[in-house]
Amino acid sequence: MINRIKELREDRDLRQIDVANATGIDQKTLSNYETGKTRPDSYCLIKLAEYFDVSIDYLVGRSSVSIVDETDIIINLKKIEQIIADIRKSMSQKW
Repeated sequence: MINRIKELREDRDLRQIDVANATGIDQKTLSNYETGKTRPDSYCLIKLAEYFDVSIDYLVGRSSVSIVDETDIIINLKKIEQIIADIRKSMSQKW
């Protein structure tokens, strides 16, 4: 979990103060999470997961799939469904 918070923050080119301002979590507290001095409580886990748009399981290292990946799959499936519907509609108009 410690690395995930830091990785997510750094992947987005954010400073701790940026995350702190956006989530309402004190910057020193975030620093302590990243260094492993303290662990986030459930409130902070929810705030961080919402901010980074990942699942709490991903954030704490229980899953290697973030919610973003799952959302991308859902979006792609919806696009495929729409393409199929468009093809069916087009085919029915030709007959």
